[in-house]
Amino acid sequence: MLYPSMTQSRLVFSLDGIWDFQLDDGLSAQEGWAGRRLPHLRAMAVPSAYNDLYEGRDFREHVGNLCYQRTFEIPALLPGKRVLLRFGSVTHQASVYVNGELVARHRGGFLPFEADVTGAARPGENLLTVLVNNVVDETTLPAGRMTTRRVEGLPDKAIDLPNFDFFNYSGIMRPVKLMLVPNVRITDVAIVAHADGRLSCRVETSGAGEISARVLDGEGRELAAFTGAAFEGRVEGVTPWSPEQPALYRLAVRLAGADGEDVYEEPFGFRDVTLENCRVCLNGKPVYLKGFGKHEDSPVNGRGFNEAYNVKDVALLKWLNANSFRTSHYPYSEEMLRLCDREGILVIAEAPAVGLHTGFSAVGLLGGEPNGTWKTMKTAEHHRDVIGEMIARDKNHPCVVMWSVANEPASEEEGAREYFEPLTNLARTLDPQRRPVTIVTYGGSTPETCKVAELCDVLVLNRYRGWYDTAGDLPAAAKLLEDELLGFHRRCPDKPIMLGEYGADTIAGLHDATPGLFSEEYQAAFLKAYGEVFDRLPFITGEHVWNFADFATAENIMRVGGNKKGVFTRERRPKLAAHFLRARWEKK
Repeated sequence: MLYPSMTQSRLVFSLDGIWDFQLDDGLSAQEGWAGRRLPHLRAMAVPSAYNDLYEGRDFREHVGNLCYQRTFEIPALLPGKRVLLRFGSVTHQASVYVNGELVARHRGGFLPFEADVTGAARPGENLLTVLVNNVVDETTLPAGRMTTRRVEGLPDKAIDLPNFDFFNYSGIMRPVKLMLVPNVRITDVAIVAHADGRLSCRVETSGAGEISARVLDGEGRELAAFTGAAFEGRVEGVTPWSPEQPALYRLAVRLAGADGEDVYEEPFGFRDVTLENCRVCLNGKPVYLKGFGKHEDSPVNGRGFNEAYNVKDVALLKWLNANSFRTSHYPYSEEMLRLCDREGILVIAEAPAVGLHTGFSAVGLLGGEPNGTWKTMKTAEHHRDVIGEMIARDKNHPCVVMWSVANEPASEEEGAREYFEPLTNLARTLDPQRRPVTIVTYGGSTPETCKVAELCDVLVLNRYRGWYDTAGDLPAAAKLLEDELLGFHRRCPDKPIMLGEYGADTIAGLHDATPGLFSEEYQAAFLKAYGEVFDRLPFITGEHVWNFADFATAENIMRVGGNKKGVFTRERRPKLAAHFLRARWEKK
């Protein structure tokens, strides 16, 4: 899917701003409701999560449908033009209406979708209505479960329990665009560009026409030219893309048809990702992944799109001497990946498949019903869809160096291999660049019990020795960690291994001369102990700390105002651990 860029043949208008909003109290069950103005309106920022913009538990934790509405105007349509609506993401399901006519439905809260509204829209004012559903259950990704709380003397209350440890923010989360595009247009561009200048491309269109393409450097100079819907060749004198020198080029594509032409430019980088000698290699050289698991999470707008926080977070990554992060636990905004392309940050792009474990409780911790995951979950078809949409969107980004199919599934249970083998194969088949594929596993999936290790190109492990077990005993935690890493290496001696998560909850400002749990000193000592293990093992290809910054979760007695494993506070103030990592990673 192409990013919504304005070109000489395409007009793109933002529909972001203040929309009308209300929680759905049965309104959407009324006939013709989407073609009328909403009653009981509140002002709502788009894009944003809705949850934290007004007070009240019933508002913040509403389960079910949310109604958004606004008007937009379009000029008298020019011949040969189509009108498209594009949503960066709507969490978790969306039904879109224009002037009361249903124009699109979409499942999955972290990937874009488009609707052709040419037939439903009219010159002048149009009414746009979006019905959002925020339920997570055994059919959705992320996964959860619906239940009913019954207390005598009170009305029954619907409760939606996530199987994951981050708050279920929802709403129209990313930018909304109105686009006027040619009838016959470029619909997709797939690029494979190697560090030595070899280039192959595939262009898809909505109709017939002559296709030509030019490779442009950062100054707009033409380096090569090609024709046809599929072409390959070599571009001389290119600079390979890397964190040290994130050189970007543009493929300028032109489609000339009988009714006019369409032009589009796709940014890309020349680079190779390979696996050699138990290391991830970039352009033929080993690269050690230093960074974090993150979240799209900030005060007030929750998981909603925030360009300022994107820029701040990348700046802090560089201040820390980090070079990478994982999009835990869902695809991040396209704008963040474009920023990482520009700034040279390596990204493990993860599908929104978290919570695939019936043994996890509503806060992402153990305590549910184990051993029934692959009989209970009904996510396989949707999982295929979101992998396809993620790769279709992100395939050309040079910053993306690996695909993660899922985070912390029940990979130790019978049925896990049968569930995941088609998905890992699908990811490899869909990606024209054939990046490595992984499944990020948790501590219950050991070298002896893991059913999916052989499906992965890189073993990415989440481990919390010294926190959720052996709490406070860092020598014991380090020994258990090292033994387990050696166990996985014996099982899969040719596969690189990295830590996808490790960390300790830390209250900013809590200090101890003798490092104790929750103190800033313990967090720094915890990270130091893990780092010493990594440095002894040559097959470790990277370390991602959990987490970059504190983030919101569902309320529970193990979370005080959210998850506090960040090395920064939620407002991005550094804890002692941030200074430790900055010094460590300067030497790695």
